[in-house]
Amino acid sequence: MTRLDRERSALVVVDVQEGFRKAVPDFERVAKATATLVRGAEAMGVPVFITEQYPKGLGTTAPEVVETLPEGVEPLEKNVFSAAEAEGFDLAGRDQAVVCGIETHVCVNQTVLDLLAGGTEVHVVEDAVASRFPDSKRIGLHKMEAAGAVVSSVETALFELLGRAGTDEFKTVQKLILEYAPTPEGVA
Repeated sequence: MTRLDRERSALVVVDVQEGFRKAVPDFERVAKATATLVRGAEAMGVPVFITEQYPKGLGTTAPEVVETLPEGVEPLEKNVFSAAEAEGFDLAGRDQAVVCGIETHVCVNQTVLDLLAGGTEVHVVEDAVASRFPDSKRIGLHKMEAAGAVVSSVETALFELLGRAGTDEFKTVQKLILEYAPTPEGVA
C-alpha cells in the first residue's frame, strides 16, 4: 500500500442518505466528515463519486453532503450493495480510492472488497463511516482491514493527499479541518 496521491485517487461516498439519519447514531458526524472530505477533494482536484442505495426507500443524499458536491457530480442510484458493482460506476482510471459512507459492514464493506479485488488501493475513513450498531461498524472495519484496506481518518487522508504546506490548497484544507474538528479553547 502506498501513500495517497491526488493524481491517482478518487473519493467514493457510499449512501449517506436521509433514510439512515434516525437509524444511525453517528449520522450527523458522518455527514459532516463526508462533507469535509468532499470539499477537500474538490480543492485538490480529486474526483468525487457518490452513490445512493435504493433512494425510493432510503431517501436521497443528506443535504449537508449534497451542498458540497462539485458542479456536475450527481449521485449514482444503485440497488446492489457494492458501489463498485453498480451500473455506471467507474473510477475513471484512478487506482486509489478514499471510501466513506453508510453502512460500514454492508455497502461500504462490499464496495471496498470489490475495489480491492479489482486492484484498487483503498483507504477507509474511520470517522466518516457508520453503522446502526457499534459492533457492526467494528466488524466491518476489521474485515476491510484484514482484506487489505488501510483504515484512515478525515485529517490523515486530506493531509496525505495534500502532501505539503504553504500553498493555497493547504490553507483551504487546514480551514476545513479546523471547521471539522475545532481546536480546544485556548490552543492555537
